[in-house]
Amino acid sequence: MATSTSKKRKQQQRQASIRLVIMLAILICVNILASHFHYGLDLTSEKRFTLSSSTQKLLKNMNEVAVVDIYLVGKLPSDFQHLKDATAERLQSFKEYAGKNIVFKFVDPMEGKTGQDRLATFKQLEEKGIRPIDLKRYGDEDYSEKIVFPFALVQYNGRELSVRLIEDNPSMSDAEVLNFSETKLEYKLATAIHNLMVADRPRVAYITGNGEPLSINTIDALTTLSYLYHLDSFDITHIAHIPDAYDAIIINKPTLPFDDKQKFLIDQYVMDGGHVLWMLDMVNANLDSLHTSEQLIAMDMGLNLDDMLFKYGVRVNPDLIEDNQCVQLPIMVGMKNGEPVTEKQDWIYYPEFTPTSKHPIVNNMDMILGKFVSSIDTIKDPEIKKTILLESSKYSRVAPTPARVSLAMAKFKPTLEMLNKPYRPVAVLLEGKFKSLYQNRLPPSTLRMLDSIKHPFVAAGKADNSMIVISDGDMMLNDYTVSTGPYHLGYWHYTRQMFSNKTFVLNCLEFLTDRSGLLEARSKQQKLRLLDEGRIKKERVEWQFVNIGIPILLVLIFASAYVFFRKRRYEAKAVK
Repeated sequence: MATSTSKKRKQQQRQASIRLVIMLAILICVNILASHFHYGLDLTSEKRFTLSSSTQKLLKNMNEVAVVDIYLVGKLPSDFQHLKDATAERLQSFKEYAGKNIVFKFVDPMEGKTGQDRLATFKQLEEKGIRPIDLKRYGDEDYSEKIVFPFALVQYNGRELSVRLIEDNPSMSDAEVLNFSETKLEYKLATAIHNLMVADRPRVAYITGNGEPLSINTIDALTTLSYLYHLDSFDITHIAHIPDAYDAIIINKPTLPFDDKQKFLIDQYVMDGGHVLWMLDMVNANLDSLHTSEQLIAMDMGLNLDDMLFKYGVRVNPDLIEDNQCVQLPIMVGMKNGEPVTEKQDWIYYPEFTPTSKHPIVNNMDMILGKFVSSIDTIKDPEIKKTILLESSKYSRVAPTPARVSLAMAKFKPTLEMLNKPYRPVAVLLEGKFKSLYQNRLPPSTLRMLDSIKHPFVAAGKADNSMIVISDGDMMLNDYTVSTGPYHLGYWHYTRQMFSNKTFVLNCLEFLTDRSGLLEARSKQQKLRLLDEGRIKKERVEWQFVNIGIPILLVLIFASAYVFFRKRRYEAKAVK
């Protein structure tokens, strides 16, 4: 009997050992397969973990190894730790398509450095565009301060480019900024790799010669563009032709009329495949003028561009949009103790545009601020595709010129019934084969002259082209004050709101100059699901017990039940 029991026990031990070996072998095989093959199921409503098709294509076409050094390291607050983890997750998803061509690691640039070495490292990083931020946090009973580098350095094919991982938006809370930053990780990292892969950056020209602003009002936009493009500026009145080496030109808020020679240069540039970003004020209304006088009469600027734009597919009307969805402006309502008393009133001539189009240029974009904006009509032309990027709200109307405008009008806002011209287009994308304004209009002598200087006249575009027309010349102009200097483009300092004007302008130019399709990744959105801080403090112990205590309690209950029933089963066998 004892021998039989001993043999049975040895057989059970042998079977247990075999099962253990099999389980270990299965685990090893699963881990080996997991290291080479990975598949995830993205169940989020906004598909936050799914790379866009353009990013996937970019990563699959990589021929060299991209090394990404992430400088966001060390002991970080929970929200920054979340951004760090999100960066690692996004790069890990990059590896799934690029394989060994993506290598990333976390690097502390200040590790082991003191004194002069530390200062030298700071200088080296600053030369690469990597600047630290002083992270200050106030708790209920403590205060902390830490220097962090929210940057990544991407190195590819002997070149390198820094990527700022955190956005800069003064109108958002810290949690909103970090969430917004996470949504842009794919676009930023993919764009950095793309820019390092291409031999040269696109070339963009800012046109002057017709009163276009080139001063402190354009400093934010032009500084940003200079980092992304080879940016030039030239006077159109002093050139014989616009070089086709420029991928796009910017015509921003001209105040003087264009003559036929200037229009001909632009027209031929378009016929040769050049792209144009038009930002036009058709009416001479300006808020600064109202600060010096009680009212102004808004008149047609007379830019002499109507026939040209009509030929391309749109008409920018000499009118002003009045919109119920608008920003507020401080208006003087009286005097008290010799001092003016101001109240913030809705200013219907500064509309807030909420993008509703699904086009990648504006998809999921926040509101955009307009200033004295005109309406746009599209012209029926089957060869030109028109996509409305921005339009006024449901409660809007247009005021034809000449129109009287005064600050006192803010006190007498029109009723919703009076705002009966909804959804007026203010930004339109035109795509197709454009025809020249001067087709069948030039005399033979002019045609021969153009041939002699090796710039023959082109009557129609040979390939599909695109341009964007925006009926607001202030779209890429930043405000400024004498005391604070220039503000960020899109920042409305009276109400401390940050609008997406800069993103909109950048998206427009990116669409016109680059067909890689990475703009799709930029329009991704991630919903912010914030916790209630009041409930966190009040119910902390309760939820700690739910998340920690209950699972332990359940394990103990199941373990006790297992032991109890197992003991009863063996006791029953022993009785038999």
